Amino acid sequence: MRLSDFLDYLKIIIVAVIIVAPIRYFLFQPFLVRGASMEPNFQQNDYLFIDELSYKFQEPKRGETIIFKPPGEISPPFIKRIIGLPEEEIEIKDGQIIITKNGEQQVLDESSYLPQNTYTSGNLKISLKGNEYFVLGDNRLNSADSRVFGPLPRENIIGRVFLRVFPLTNFDKIEIPNY
Repeated sequence: MRLSDFLDYLKIIIVAVIIVAPIRYFLFQPFLVRGASMEPNFQQNDYLFIDELSYKFQEPKRGETIIFKPPGEISPPFIKRIIGLPEEEIEIKDGQIIITKNGEQQVLDESSYLPQNTYTSGNLKISLKGNEYFVLGDNRLNSADSRVFGPLPRENIIGRVFLRVFPLTNFDKIEIPNY
């Protein structure tokens, strides 16, 4: 290999790093699902891309699947679904999730992303502050979530899941449920 060929390859590598590195570190981050807490929607070893930019311009929405640092723990990031938003009261009673905001109650309809007859275990009632979220795993019987560690502070949220890349048979854009 001649020196000029080597320098050409080196230039290509440098330009690629200059373009890819900011995208990887500031916009999109890969995430590998570990565990069964989000089954059936996300499986062990699903390879996902996380959008880290959206939440700089808009607030997280109910139903979005997010990646976050668990409160008070030094552990790998978790993946869960946003159920409760700031200033809401969340109650789990008789297997249902009841959301109260400004005195109005609604039973959360999760039929667009959970299998029929999914049961949410626990009995609790919690009021969220202005920067707190309530998150649950889709596999309600096998998930360490806000029922265990309490409300999730906004600053712990890394980003939202927006694309499943692997396995290729499940390659898709992750949609946000409509409520």
